[in-house]
Amino acid sequence: MTILEAKGLTVDIPTEDGVVHAVCNVSFSVRPGSLFGIAGESGSGKSVLTQAVTGLLANAEIGGEVLFEGRNLVGLPQEEMRRLRGGRIGMIFQDPLSSLHPFYTIGAQIAEMVHAHEKVSAAEARARVIDMLGKVGIPSPADRFDDYPHQFSGGMRQRVMIAMALILKPALVIADEPTTALDVTVQAQIVSLLDAMRRDFGTTVILITHDLGLLSSVADDVMVMYAGHRLEYGRAADVFRRPAHPYTAGLLRSTPASYRPGTELAPISGRPPSLLATPAGCVFAPRCAEALPRCSNEPPPLRLYSDGVESLCWLEEGAGKARPAAKAVAAPVQAVAAEPVAEIEDVRLTYQIGSFFGPKRSLDVLKGIDLTIGRGETVGLVGESGCGKSTLARIVAGLTPATSGRVRVLGRDMGALDARQWREMRQQVQLVFQDPFGSLNPRRRVGAIIGDPFRLHGIASGEARRAKVRELMEIVGLNPEHYNRFPSEFSGGQRQRIGIARALALNPGLIICDEPVSALDVSIQAQVLNLLRRLQRELGLTYLFISHDLSVVRHVCDRIAVMQGGRIVELETAERLFAAPQHPYTKTLLAASKTIPVFEEKERRSLVETRLQVAS
Repeated sequence: MTILEAKGLTVDIPTEDGVVHAVCNVSFSVRPGSLFGIAGESGSGKSVLTQAVTGLLANAEIGGEVLFEGRNLVGLPQEEMRRLRGGRIGMIFQDPLSSLHPFYTIGAQIAEMVHAHEKVSAAEARARVIDMLGKVGIPSPADRFDDYPHQFSGGMRQRVMIAMALILKPALVIADEPTTALDVTVQAQIVSLLDAMRRDFGTTVILITHDLGLLSSVADDVMVMYAGHRLEYGRAADVFRRPAHPYTAGLLRSTPASYRPGTELAPISGRPPSLLATPAGCVFAPRCAEALPRCSNEPPPLRLYSDGVESLCWLEEGAGKARPAAKAVAAPVQAVAAEPVAEIEDVRLTYQIGSFFGPKRSLDVLKGIDLTIGRGETVGLVGESGCGKSTLARIVAGLTPATSGRVRVLGRDMGALDARQWREMRQQVQLVFQDPFGSLNPRRRVGAIIGDPFRLHGIASGEARRAKVRELMEIVGLNPEHYNRFPSEFSGGQRQRIGIARALALNPGLIICDEPVSALDVSIQAQVLNLLRRLQRELGLTYLFISHDLSVVRHVCDRIAVMQGGRIVELETAERLFAAPQHPYTKTLLAASKTIPVFEEKERRSLVETRLQVAS
């Protein structure tokens, strides 16, 4: 019995460059009351597939069948599809702030969903909305009904989106990356909430995510997509413990949680193919370490295994070992008392908030921070949103003045510098931002972007500057021949390398990495983390590393500072912190972190059936 079943689903999207084959002959079924996971890198077709199911791709050419409660959604008139959306099928989007209208209260927006599908009074709709807000964990829901989206935190806004999706008690809810930008504790709350709603209302959930640890902990069934194709499909426990397809195994190999700290990660080489042309053979063959000669020119068959896992692959015995032992790389040798690069002493920051004419009150953001970062060291900052991590980083970088306390970088007091000294100090502290595309000017060429530090500080010009930029591009793994390309012509991982090259230009004493890999797929994330560690070994760099992904922090950091409410509540070496956390808040963070199940070599699956695929 299934609530949703796709048969040979194809989605072609006409563009100026040609037809994009976004989804190619994908079939799957979702059991009622289950949590069905869809995983894969960006551009694999995950979101396009669910948008096609819900009728949100107006100009796309959709083929095949999508049966929802026995009714084919493909070709359904828009009026009927609108009645299904919200009423029987709910949607939870990745960015709740952009999904909620800033001019309307959250209560009015949820009530609008009720009025669009049912004839009820305003009082009844309000009562239902308040009840649902309470069920999704919004405190004092009656009081928050008339609040606006900007008055809620990221986690609370996501709860509002869940309330909106569940207000009509739909049979199916599609959650598209609902926890990507959230801290581990908030992420755990949202996932727990979705699971509770599934039990209480019998709602079926389709969860789209690139967080394999999260998916392995909650999903019943999982489908792994790549370049619009379904490469692996089966029960989540079987897929993650014994991946049958090399692509799934490659994703697992790329995850830092699968390695000992300090070891080299093994990312998937290359990049996804263009979707404008359908390849003759396996779409993953150009990046596959286990590819056979026939993989490049013959479409792979569908392999069915004894545990129910299905894999679109020529390998009869499935993929090799999911996470082989990685080659250990020696971490930077730390002296007993390394020369301090940054010294933070009793730093406090207080804001005065309130209306212009009304009374003001004080808000303490940082409440006495003490931290020393030694040369060649990586110190991690972890904690929930609003704890002061990024604010502290801005103070260290000199972008925000502290209310009191002292910050010394390379022995110089940041608060006592004149204009000339401050300009010199700007060379010593550089930042790598979370969003590589948002931090690069889309109208300027990459060579000019990386060369800006040399231009602004008058260090090099003309051919000398171009030579330095090309050298930096080679150091971070970019092709110097792409000097004149624009940021839009690079992948997400390559754009992050551009940001790293720009940060390295002036040989800084300290680099602040503010969530540098949180928006990247696990395979690209592994490439960037390897690059950061290699550059640290070769150039003796010092990092202040901010992240909400604890597996990433553990892998790259020598010491970790845990922040809560504007204070550092625990500071310890990475291994000691994870092995024996002392503060209750640290224990809460670690308990909320999701890890991937250990690969099992016992009880190897056997091949049951091979089906030749018909080209779509």
